[in-house]
Amino acid sequence: MAKIFAVRTTTGRESQVIDKLLLKIRQLGLSVYAILKPREVKGYFFVEADNADDINKAIYGVTHSKGVIGEVRLDEIKHFLSTTVEQVKINTGDIVEIVSGPFKGERARVQRITKAKEEVIVELLEAAVPIPITVKLDSVRVVKEQDAEEKESD
Repeated sequence: MAKIFAVRTTTGRESQVIDKLLLKIRQLGLSVYAILKPREVKGYFFVEADNADDINKAIYGVTHSKGVIGEVRLDEIKHFLSTTVEQVKINTGDIVEIVSGPFKGERARVQRITKAKEEVIVELLEAAVPIPITVKLDSVRVVKEQDAEEKESD
């Protein structure tokens, strides 16, 4: 029967580790069934597998992986599995501040929002040449909403 294990990573590198892990799982044909990366949990993700050995084989040598922490009961992570619809509070034309990443502290105007990928495409306000930059939706916060008159003209 499959069990759920917690895997520790470098904070902020969870997605990179998971991507590399998926490649190794496919290459080695390991018995890993699911991977869960809750947005609320930093530095960890959860893997459903037959045993910890398969996960250890997959993460061996993967940069930013710190190892299998241990087995987790389903009732301990069940609240991460509930489906909730999150409303995107950012609109095209809004002025946002980038709160993480290499452009942290910069202000930008929202050009497009990709809800499925949870990404937003922005153009930096103080850049000499406007270059579209794609950042995660949770990496920006609205500083100024687009004015009502501007919304009507769109």
